[in-house]
Amino acid sequence: MQQRHTSLKQRWHSTDESQLRFEEIAPMGLIHANLQLLNPSQPDTKAVEVSALADSGAVHLCIPEHVALQLQLRELERREVVLADGRRRSVPYMGPVEVRFANRRCFTGAMVLGDEVLLGAIPMEDMDLVLQPQLQRLSVNPENPNLPLSVAKVLSPAAMPSGCPSRSPAGRSSSPGCS
Repeated sequence: MQQRHTSLKQRWHSTDESQLRFEEIAPMGLIHANLQLLNPSQPDTKAVEVSALADSGAVHLCIPEHVALQLQLRELERREVVLADGRRRSVPYMGPVEVRFANRRCFTGAMVLGDEVLLGAIPMEDMDLVLQPQLQRLSVNPENPNLPLSVAKVLSPAAMPSGCPSRSPAGRSSSPGCS
């Protein structure tokens, strides 16, 4: 019997009926997620539904020009970006943009660049999202399913303002202005 070449990997899998069968596993690759993009300064503007490439190696939200036009975004400034091939380019930085995914949202600006929406590390961190490469999906952090968790830097005792009491064993201070 000739075996066909396929891009899906296969492995033996035991089912509930204790029979063996092949399970197809998608190969590792790019992760896309469905997002809603909105312009919070133009509440009458319709939300734009997009499929975004989730890329932890990128920093910002990047959108194609047609998305910026649909959202009626205004140019806030120009930014210089370094492209994957090392070239530098000046691009419009537009905003504000509200990004929604599942039960999360964040507010950010977006660089107008490329032909697809790119969700970078800053908006993913802001919404407390995690990439799950094995499942090829972007998800809400399962450790914080209800609210996004943000980490704020704790000041060392030497950096605390004078007059701050020492920390409790949990590392907390009850005095206002003291971390």
